[in-house]
Amino acid sequence: MTTPASTAPVNATPQELVERALSASRSADAIAVVHATSSANLRWANNTLTTNGEMRAFEVTVVAFDRRSEGVAAASVSGAVASLDQVLALVEQADAAAAASAPAEDAGELVGGTVAADWDEPPATTSIGVYDALAPALGSAFDTAQGGGRILYGFVDHEVATTYLGSTTGLRLRHVQPTGHWACTAKPTDLSQSAWVGGATRDFADVDPVAMERDLTQRLAWGERRIDLAAGRYDTVLPPTSVADLAIYAYWSAAARDAHDGQSVYSRRGGGTRVGEQIASAGVQLRSDPTHPGLEAAPFVVATSSGETTSVFDNGLPLAPTDWIRDGRLTSLVQTRHSAALTDLPVTPMVDNLVMSVDGGAGSTEDLVAATDRGLLVTSLWYIRVVDPQSLLLTGLTRDGVYMVEGGEITGVVNNFRFNESPVELLHRFSQAGEAVPSFSREWGDYFSRTVTPALRVPDFNMSSVSQAQ
Repeated sequence: MTTPASTAPVNATPQELVERALSASRSADAIAVVHATSSANLRWANNTLTTNGEMRAFEVTVVAFDRRSEGVAAASVSGAVASLDQVLALVEQADAAAAASAPAEDAGELVGGTVAADWDEPPATTSIGVYDALAPALGSAFDTAQGGGRILYGFVDHEVATTYLGSTTGLRLRHVQPTGHWACTAKPTDLSQSAWVGGATRDFADVDPVAMERDLTQRLAWGERRIDLAAGRYDTVLPPTSVADLAIYAYWSAAARDAHDGQSVYSRRGGGTRVGEQIASAGVQLRSDPTHPGLEAAPFVVATSSGETTSVFDNGLPLAPTDWIRDGRLTSLVQTRHSAALTDLPVTPMVDNLVMSVDGGAGSTEDLVAATDRGLLVTSLWYIRVVDPQSLLLTGLTRDGVYMVEGGEITGVVNNFRFNESPVELLHRFSQAGEAVPSFSREWGDYFSRTVTPALRVPDFNMSSVSQAQ
């Protein structure tokens, strides 16, 4: 049960909200999670800034645990709060829901005993000031685009979320997560085509609007020649952003429980999981690490509800570097302690980042294009959905930039396509890989922005039909 977050001022510290929730609960045990978020954004259209703003929000989740002879029931309630008194309503709802619930299948002992050294620190914040260096450069990009007959649309968004996790078993943990992303679309004044670029950042110190405008100008120049192609299989270069689109789906679909139950591409025929099997070409590595430089993420489990990949009983469980695929072999699936007991595999919870690399991968997207005699460069994907979970066959559309490659050079813009591909199959079939670099998924970046991926060249990428999308 969730209510929207609020921008109302809060007359209590996050720590006080946690302690009030824990002390007020009548259940055998309770967990309180406070998300204090601070965000700032700029938006633009027609080469002009249109809006900007700052927001603050506090959201509290209370998880109540009702212990009885037949097991432990759990229930969680989330909502925006602006006072200590409002926490009490959430506690009452969580207590009542737990008392009325059946025992939880994933029940286990709660994590306890750890108190973070920075527990007493206030929430971290951001402000419009994070764009002090970017805004003037953005103005220069607008001027350049205007002078060249191009129109820019886009946004930048920066959020700093501070999470406070407390429990009646003694947990007091805190984590600060900065998250930023930017995106810009360019069109000529006749609106005959469009191009997109985007990226992720922690602080916007590494975002260059002038370079952004220059890249978009180059892509629009490629599009001055229009080429119509039929559906078919094409030698296709996927830049890191498109690879991130597909790799994230492979990660999100890696629930060990689903695999154990025979419901996913990671299920073994005859029962069990494919852990230990070669599922990708030798040299393919896929891993997560909460301490990866530039992709730092929460080092402990924060679960506001239970599901296939999360368990409220695991709150506070430490996270460690985890190899999902090592040298092409499936080594781990996303596990709670409950699913690990079912599958007889190590406990490997989900981490909020993903790093993909290929041994020997070298060069940039441009280098892969230069090695392609005739094919396509697909700069972004969108509207990606599952067709068949058993093979992880996905369908989706290309958008804002499919380009023809001839003789190692880009010679024009191509119509959009619908594609049908499995990211797991692609990890077997790619013919060339670039260097792994920080990337940003256009489809999933709003929810999962901490990725590193290489560009990939796929010799027979399946463009299943022509799309009328512009």
